Amino acid sequence: MHSVPLPDQYLQFIEKFNAGEYYECHDLLEEIWMEDKSDKFLQGLLQLSVGLYHREYGNIKGARWMFGNARKYLSRYQPVHWGIDVSEVIAYIATCEAALPESDTISYAEAKNEAFPLYRLQIIHR
Repeated sequence: MHSVPLPDQYLQFIEKFNAGEYYECHDLLEEIWMEDKSDKFLQGLLQLSVGLYHREYGNIKGARWMFGNARKYLSRYQPVHWGIDVSEVIAYIATCEAALPESDTISYAEAKNEAFPLYRLQIIHR
């Protein structure tokens, strides 16, 4: 079990992420990240959700940039941090990067119709 209870916003973030509500994810985590901007774990999760949000709207260049930052920030927290299998999240980011089209932008319709890998965050207890 965790020695420190996880913040409510973090748990809500996981729920929103799993529901595909990536914009709302940003707002939830930003609130707690602003309290400690040196926390690259929260920043990495923020950037992952922003990357997914950009991809949904066809901003492939923005998604690529955010995924790269997310991977860089999260990598130091492997294998598990705050109950999340960070190594698995990093593997998901690599899958996302590989699934992005070559172009910098695609239409909203294309983005909506294109199958894209999904991932569900879950709290594991180690």
